[in-house]
Amino acid sequence: MLTNIPILSIITYVPLVGALALVFLFSKDRPGPIKAFATFVVGLDFVISVPLWFLFQRGKPGYQFEERASWIPSLGVDYHFGIDGISLVLLLLTTLIGFIAVYSSYSAIHERQKEYYVLLLLLQAFMIGTFCCLDFFLFYVFWEVMLVPMYFLIGVWGGDRRLYTTGFLGYKGLGHAPTFSVEALTAVASGMPAELQVWLFFAFFFGFAIKVPMFPFHTWLPDAHTEAPTAGSVILAAVLLKMGTYGFVRFSLPMFPEAMRTDWVAGLMIALAIIGIVYGAMVTLVQKDMKKLIAYSSVSHLGYVMLGVFALNMAGVQGGILQMVNHGISTGALFLLVGIVYERRHTRMIAEYGGLARQMPVYATYFMIMALSSMGLPLLNGFIGEFTILQGAFARSFWWAFFACFGIVLGAAYLLWLYQRVFFGEITNPANEKLPDLSLREQLTLAPLVVVALWIGLYPKPLFDVLRAPAENIVRAAGVKTALPPALARTAPLTAEPAGAGETAH
Repeated sequence: MLTNIPILSIITYVPLVGALALVFLFSKDRPGPIKAFATFVVGLDFVISVPLWFLFQRGKPGYQFEERASWIPSLGVDYHFGIDGISLVLLLLTTLIGFIAVYSSYSAIHERQKEYYVLLLLLQAFMIGTFCCLDFFLFYVFWEVMLVPMYFLIGVWGGDRRLYTTGFLGYKGLGHAPTFSVEALTAVASGMPAELQVWLFFAFFFGFAIKVPMFPFHTWLPDAHTEAPTAGSVILAAVLLKMGTYGFVRFSLPMFPEAMRTDWVAGLMIALAIIGIVYGAMVTLVQKDMKKLIAYSSVSHLGYVMLGVFALNMAGVQGGILQMVNHGISTGALFLLVGIVYERRHTRMIAEYGGLARQMPVYATYFMIMALSSMGLPLLNGFIGEFTILQGAFARSFWWAFFACFGIVLGAAYLLWLYQRVFFGEITNPANEKLPDLSLREQLTLAPLVVVALWIGLYPKPLFDVLRAPAENIVRAAGVKTALPPALARTAPLTAEPAGAGETAH
């Protein structure tokens, strides 16, 4: 074990050190070394993070790889890092996506390249730190500071409406955060009266819901995605949106169990999640811009995450957390793919394309795989997450699962329709007749995401093993008693409730 090595701090601050090195040691007139060094830094960070997957002890309660030091004693603030299964999978997702974002930017960014890669490295460090923090003050610092690099990435390298879009990013803060350890404050908050817990739950809700974003706080997301550079969209979809769902799972659910047991609060959360699923999918159907289409699909997919999490049973919570990862893989890849064709044609309008499968068969293959992943085709990662979420929702209410299923049908409709319009038929636009297929570098950015999508779709057990202990803690803390229908109760152990949760009939 890495008992004496501050491995989490190393993973967090390697990108920060790399950013400082870029600032002071590299000339902005030599973009080649800048790109190579930035790629080396994020690649090294990913390599350092991989051993965590193998050293993490499955089934062990509490946090692992903990680091603690007194920081501001007068306020009771500690430098406290640690991860559980939820943090682990999101941390590994972040280091992988960070490498892909840097490597995919080689041909997309041509101005102020030094500043661009510095900001990407800073963003990487702050995102990782957010997932590792076990002190509210430190969490608040990382949560807010990571907004700054993304603000400039969109504001400087984004589209024509980038300044309008960045104005909305400023509303995603958490507010005033407590200044003690997460574990201590969770214990205190969970013992408060039910009425006070409800008020506090909604105080946290607005900060996290906007970040997800949940309906009706989603309006900033399509513009932010559309105007961001490709790497910014990939990071925003794959990692930054998970900050909101992570906040609910890490803080809101364990800290305010009485709020979760309040029927109208739980009902409101489920209603917003289902509306987001169906509304997001319906709006996606009418989009003319490929990037905006994928952006609106995120509203629908993240609605599934929230549905699973607020189902508050093992299947729902595990499926919701897994779907965070699945969304990062599939939607991140789709934004990469749209960015690739945008670099060639400088347009994202669906009507400008048609017949690309003839001219770019490799590109069409990658796009089809990731579109099928996003719509939840069996044997790919999206199916595992959505099926598990629906299983958890059905255990709570037939109607929750019934209405959520509309999102799956609509998801297949808008993705297959997009694919048909872009890739099938004759090439009617002369500008598409000489488009080059994917280069080796572009395939290398996409191949890891395809491999992970297939791995999760074919063999998800390792991920469920990692997520079991933290999911049990959440379900046990919430104390919502549900029973699976007999047919589902016989299917798989992942749906079993933790010991002590009990069962009651519907």
